[in-house]
Amino acid sequence: MVSNSVGSWGVRGGSFLLWGLAAASVAYWALKLGTGPAGSTLVPVAAQAAAAPDPAAIARLLGASPAAAAPVASVSSRFVLTGVVAGRSHGGVALIAIDGKPPRPVHVGSVIDNGVVLQSVEGRRAVLATSLDGPTLVTLELPLRR
Repeated sequence: MVSNSVGSWGVRGGSFLLWGLAAASVAYWALKLGTGPAGSTLVPVAAQAAAAPDPAAIARLLGASPAAAAPVASVSSRFVLTGVVAGRSHGGVALIAIDGKPPRPVHVGSVIDNGVVLQSVEGRRAVLATSLDGPTLVTLELPLRR
C-alpha cells in the first residue's frame, strides 16, 4: 500500500489553521459581547481627595498627652562655631554649623537663620543676636586646642 505523506501534512496544517481562526473568532466575539451594548462607554467615577491627617489627633491616638509639646532646641545647641576670621573694623566672617549640617561662612550682619543675625566676631568667639543693635542671644566660642 502506497500513501502520500506530503499530502496528509498539508491537510493537517490546513485543519490546524482553520481551527485556530475559529477559536480566535469565538474569543473575539465573547469579549466583544461580554462588555455590554455596543457604543456604550463607561463613565469614570471621580475619586474623593483624601483629607490631610491631623498630627494632634494622631498623637492623641498614639497616647500622647495634650500638654506634651515637641521639645524646642535652644539657640545655643543649634549653632556650632567652627572657625573665625575677625577683622579690625568690627567686620569678619564666622564658620557656623546649623542643626548638625556642614558649616557655612556667615558675614557680620548677615542673617544666619530665622531672625538670628551674626552681630560681631572677635578673637575666638562669635555673638548672635536678633539684630545688629539688638540684645545678645548667644555667644559661641571655639573649642580649645589640646
